Amino acid sequence: MKAVAEVLGVSRSNLYARVNGGGQQRRRYHKAQDVAVLPLIAKLVAARPTYGYRRITAILNWQLRAEGAAPVNHKRIYRIMQGQDLLLARRCTQRPARSHDGKVVTLRSNLRWCSDGLEFVCWNGDVIRAAFIIDAHDREIVAWRAVAGAGISGSHEADMTLEAVETRFGGYRAPQPVEMLSPSRGLQANLCRAADTGSPYIAKETRVFARQIGLKPCFTPIKSPQSNGISEAFVNTLKRDYARVTPLHDAKTVLVLVAGWIKDCTANHPHSGPKMRSPREFIAAQTATA
Repeated sequence: MKAVAEVLGVSRSNLYARVNGGGQQRRRYHKAQDVAVLPLIAKLVAARPTYGYRRITAILNWQLRAEGAAPVNHKRIYRIMQGQDLLLARRCTQRPARSHDGKVVTLRSNLRWCSDGLEFVCWNGDVIRAAFIIDAHDREIVAWRAVAGAGISGSHEADMTLEAVETRFGGYRAPQPVEMLSPSRGLQANLCRAADTGSPYIAKETRVFARQIGLKPCFTPIKSPQSNGISEAFVNTLKRDYARVTPLHDAKTVLVLVAGWIKDCTANHPHSGPKMRSPREFIAAQTATA
């Protein structure tokens, strides 16, 4: 038996089962508690259809811990969702060959903030443009602005940066320099463009004001979105998990929705960087251990 198994390249137990007909078809593994967990998973998937099994696991475990129940392993959630055809379709996109070696994530909060802009087109043709500042460590949206039918002006960005400093430090100036990472100078100028003023002058004023309140403006290289990957990831999250699954009737409606989206993203959206915790949960955990 041993010689035959080595020639065929199979184990002896496998060969023995085939000869004696003792092999049984393996049944799908399941636990008795799956019946109780499935409705909770289905409810979360219905509320957040763009979430994969890891984020569904994170939110489900928040709920279970709040009720005093034991958390569920992510592999079990994957198995249940796979059996009920609730998993997201696999992406077949290819990663670009160009790599980025720079590090955007920091070891603690308030060392580097990232800024970027995005826009939404409403069903009636209205255009919403928004800009935000996100911390590179805890992923909290420190400040943001959104306008309808216009660009984010230099005054909008100045107000946003001042609000970020006030929110994090309680004053009008950061106690230590904080890097403000923005896209390339050309994109930053477009983001700050006003309807009646030249963009270079506004962008210069914005950088001068940032230095006055203790920020250190820095820019990503041209054609290198990976260098501002945290901002790019948040833009993708806002569009994928909120805008694409919400009716965008008009600008007035969307401006109200954006505020709720950012609030929900801060309080409830699990981020992969902070180990599938929301920014608020991550900050609370850091404060408790400090």
